Amino acid sequence: MGSLNVSCERFNGGTEQHSRQKITKAVFVTAMASALIVATVIFLAVGINRDAIERDHNVGKYHVRRWKSTQNVLKDACSSTLYPELCVSSISSYGGLASNAGHMEILEAAVNVAIVAVKNEKARTRSLFSPDLDFRQHGALRDCIEMYDDTLDELHDTLSDLHNTTFLSIPQHTADLETLLSAAITNQDTCMEGFTLCKGNLKKDLKGSLNNVSHLVSNSLAMVGNITDKAKQMLGIVDSVPDRRRRLLAEDFVGSDEEGFPSWMSAGDRRLLQVNGVAMTANAVVALDGSGNFTTISAAVEAAPEKSTTRFVIYVKAGVYKENVEVHKRKHFLTFIGDGEGKTVITGSRSVKGTNHTTFHSATVAVTGKGFMARDITFENTAGPSNHQAVALRVGSDCSAFYRCSFKGYQDTLYVHTLRQFYRECDIYGTVDFIFGNAAVVFQNCNLYGRQPLENQMIIYTAQGRKDPNQNTGIVIHNCTVTADFDQAGGNSSTKTYLGRPWKEYSRTVFMYSHLDHIIQPVGWLEWNGTFGLSTLYYGEYNNRGPRSDTTQRVKWPGHRVINSSSEAGQFTVDRFIEGDKWLPSVGVPYSSSVTP
Repeated sequence: MGSLNVSCERFNGGTEQHSRQKITKAVFVTAMASALIVATVIFLAVGINRDAIERDHNVGKYHVRRWKSTQNVLKDACSSTLYPELCVSSISSYGGLASNAGHMEILEAAVNVAIVAVKNEKARTRSLFSPDLDFRQHGALRDCIEMYDDTLDELHDTLSDLHNTTFLSIPQHTADLETLLSAAITNQDTCMEGFTLCKGNLKKDLKGSLNNVSHLVSNSLAMVGNITDKAKQMLGIVDSVPDRRRRLLAEDFVGSDEEGFPSWMSAGDRRLLQVNGVAMTANAVVALDGSGNFTTISAAVEAAPEKSTTRFVIYVKAGVYKENVEVHKRKHFLTFIGDGEGKTVITGSRSVKGTNHTTFHSATVAVTGKGFMARDITFENTAGPSNHQAVALRVGSDCSAFYRCSFKGYQDTLYVHTLRQFYRECDIYGTVDFIFGNAAVVFQNCNLYGRQPLENQMIIYTAQGRKDPNQNTGIVIHNCTVTADFDQAGGNSSTKTYLGRPWKEYSRTVFMYSHLDHIIQPVGWLEWNGTFGLSTLYYGEYNNRGPRSDTTQRVKWPGHRVINSSSEAGQFTVDRFIEGDKWLPSVGVPYSSSVTP
């Protein structure tokens, strides 16, 4: 641009001599600049060549050295995982890894490796469908295909988040990343569980490859925690619970207000939950008598927009709706509002024993579309105690909330499958493991009612399914009433009743500030199978009340915690974990300046 300006100036006036002098000066400056550039290039080239020679006397060996350096970073990144050998071998063979990759690039490679594995497994599972399969086998394979699709979505969402994240900003995204990857791991278990009662070798044929997928995702999850710890160390952020594998559940639940609603809810959504009756114009009305837009809830759901960014409200008038409803993952921000518990009832009767469905697809209502909300509705499964697993509601909807709803069933009533969920002032009825799954979920101001089971059964309120120590999942029962339904209320039944049992190895459940009724056994908790999970689970109790809040006769398992200090209990409060960033939890204990409700 300098010579052009001189040329332009020359044709814009001045003496010829003056112009000639300026041109000469410009040429000199340009020549000097060029000489400096050439000298710099030569210097750098010689320096690089000399450096290469001094390193290995061979450019090829220099690149080998760089690759060895990358391998060292890879080994360091994989050292925090549960399956380090698989981690190194799978990522080393990934073609997209640069020779100078750092921890973030290695994490992205790990997620991409898992995506390829899921796609391959999905294709292989599709090939197993045949006309010879019975209803149960077909249903189990269908569960797996759905789980693969959900896993792919969660892994792609993870990649999308990572592309918008730097090494130092990852603490702001940790909760979302851990939530997505935790769900992706759980999906593989759900696939396998569908084959429990199947004939043939399908389960055996799939088990190895499913475990491989689960382990690959687990490695990605561990890397997120490892990178987060490194970033926090560089930023000078001190973790209140430094050991991520043994951290308390409340670390994953941050941000609720003084009224107990989670921080991710908008002001409009909170008003929607707080008002009595239908205080807004519904987008669709369902009524059995034909006075609405639809006579079935399923039809209203089908008519709702897909991937909406605004809330779509379906008002379901009083009545008993005998249908199985699915709010699939493309239906975002749907809201069901009824006329009250026992007035608006959605009911079904699918079960494992009675109709030969898998537990996953026995649900009367299944919700996977994100941001789902429901109010003043009863979700019911009438299969009864003799038909074993029979789900009233299954939820895999991130940032979902249920207010003043009831869930009625027997075994496996409420399936809190994955992602982040919040239940407020709800009534849950059941017998065996009737709140189960591996979501990150909090029940606040709810009533848990044990119903009369079969003669040889027990009442077990929770069965939490955390499989991986790095998953940010668990069940929190906060300021609830844990008691019996009317058929147990007299206290004359000999039915043994327990707070929970460990469905998976790292099961995590906390009861705090809740009323524990006399029907609960003094030991509090029940084994699943011998010593399985007893040293790796986390079962915590703090400041509960009622006749069974006394913990002196509780189980002596290594994983059981009677929380005695306010500092430890403080790990479950909101104020200890607000980082002032954008990561959004599902729900939290009610916000206050102390651990009290």
